[in-house]
Amino acid sequence: MKKHSRRAFSLVEVTLALGIAAFCLIAVFGLMPVGVQTNRNATSQTAATTILSSVVSDMRIGAIGPGAAQSSLYNIVIPVRGSIGAPQTRNFDCEGRCSTDLAGSIRSDGSSWSPPIVTRYQLKVSFPSSATGVTYADIKVTWPAAAVPANVSGSAETLAAFDRN
Repeated sequence: MKKHSRRAFSLVEVTLALGIAAFCLIAVFGLMPVGVQTNRNATSQTAATTILSSVVSDMRIGAIGPGAAQSSLYNIVIPVRGSIGAPQTRNFDCEGRCSTDLAGSIRSDGSSWSPPIVTRYQLKVSFPSSATGVTYADIKVTWPAAAVPANVSGSAETLAAFDRN
């Protein structure tokens, strides 16, 4: 009679394999919060850039002509060429809806939203002085909207020039 030897994993080998697999899974799960935070930051940065683009386009349309003007969509007052305008603030929700107040109950054209929007992004437009006769706008979006400038979690900024000849 022949003895057949059976090949199998020993208990020590199985334990070591499970230990290695557990170590790898812990490393992967440890990276999950970093990935989620990176995704959230990228989404916020994209939304802020979209808001900046929309506001600059709206201001370019409203800046036609030499006198003081107002953008049609966001009601941003654009000063007379070469002068300094008052800083203006607008608040936006995650869907890009605009409001002049932080609570989000009043839209920039004076009508109210139903229901009130929950603001996430704050846009600040300022007009620095220019000796060249070109109107410049410093436009900055920060989030969250209610944060003080030192505690914002992110921001996007651009400088736009409006030749108003």
